[in-house]
Amino acid sequence: MKDIEKVKKLREATGAGFKDCNLAIKESKGDLDKAIEILRVKGISKASKKMSRDAKDGVIAISGNEKKTSLIEVNCETDFVAKNNDFINFVKELSELNNQNNSNIDKLNKSKMMNGETVDSNLIALIAKIGEKITIGKTKTIESSDAKNFKYLHTVIDNNLAKLGVVVCLETKHNSDEINNFGKQLSMHIAASNPIALDQDSINQSIIDKEQELIMEELKNSNKPANIAKKNQFR
Repeated sequence: MKDIEKVKKLREATGAGFKDCNLAIKESKGDLDKAIEILRVKGISKASKKMSRDAKDGVIAISGNEKKTSLIEVNCETDFVAKNNDFINFVKELSELNNQNNSNIDKLNKSKMMNGETVDSNLIALIAKIGEKITIGKTKTIESSDAKNFKYLHTVIDNNLAKLGVVVCLETKHNSDEINNFGKQLSMHIAASNPIALDQDSINQSIIDKEQELIMEELKNSNKPANIAKKNQFR
């Protein structure tokens, strides 16, 4: 087999660029298996360098059914990569595994994907191939036999993948059109309003203190009397 054909096969097997494949073939003296190992080692090195960068873009993926639903956040550096087919396929499979592992991140990272490699190994290979920092962010599984989950995806990229995802769990044994419509509308409302807590008692006290401080400053700057400003504080 000619070197150019080996380079082509190596590219198909690893997804690496022509230049890297060509150098690996030369370094391995035409041994494809060794060339794959060389690329993998170099890929890990490249991935490590990229991990110091910021990953501020990405997607939310939702998997499961109305009784058990899981969300996973996967971050990347740019919107362009968030729409890349390799990235999307990785996240979709990762999302299903996350649901199987009940959002246990340690178990998830060690889980085998369809190619026989672990999530960790596939993530490293994907970073090396795409050339951006990619990280697994927050995960959450919501499961209850006495409830029903409703999901909403905003700015959908692919099936069950979007820029914003919401899951609402309603404790009910009923399955009426009214319940289904309420669950759907509530999940959409959460996506639109981005609430910081489920109810007033769940709000972190530090947030309340900060808001009180800001409001007091606004009232002082409005030249209102001190007694009026004091009455307008949060209670």
